[in-house]
Amino acid sequence: MIDPLPGFHITPGYMAKYDDTLQRVPQAKERLNASMEARRMAMFIEERRGFAATLQNAMQKGELALRLMHGDPKVNNIMIDDFTGKGTAMIDLDTVSPGLIHYDFGDALRSICNPAGEEEQNLSKVVFDLDLCSAFCKGYMAHARAFLTAADRHYLYDAIRLITFELGLRFFQDYLAGSVYFKIRQPEQNLNRARVQFRLCESIEARERPIRELLAAL
Repeated sequence: MIDPLPGFHITPGYMAKYDDTLQRVPQAKERLNASMEARRMAMFIEERRGFAATLQNAMQKGELALRLMHGDPKVNNIMIDDFTGKGTAMIDLDTVSPGLIHYDFGDALRSICNPAGEEEQNLSKVVFDLDLCSAFCKGYMAHARAFLTAADRHYLYDAIRLITFELGLRFFQDYLAGSVYFKIRQPEQNLNRARVQFRLCESIEARERPIRELLAAL
């Protein structure tokens, strides 16, 4: 199958793009130095730099294999039946490609388990909801249990944390570059989007034990 978006969800690639932006875009350093919040986020990224290659390393070691993935299974791309309340189909199929199923698993939970959404201004409302996580995972495992390997299951928590971190990294890199990729309505929008994802990442990290226990019980 042809890959329509080479490099999509390859977190080390986004990390390299972030580094390149800081090196080559003069305005990037200006934006970074002008904002205490931006410097805090840069520190957040550095503290997790070693984690960025977790899934890629596992794939290179042969622990994880490529499968067909949707690529962007956020809640907005799931059609819900008005009467039953159940999901009926996935839309926005331009990202369908070979990839790790962990990308889909992590991205779905990143989106579904943050009821506050990606544009929330009040970070105290940004929390990873364990009840929503449990409900999604029970439905997912009802179908995925048959094909998930022990190694697949081992990296499920890492996928949730990593994909959330990755989106925050992408928002922040784009903010530093001048918001050339993600559309914005006001100058600080991508900075705030990054804040939300990094806060969600912290919430996931704080709930690592119950999330792992939840996944192990399924």
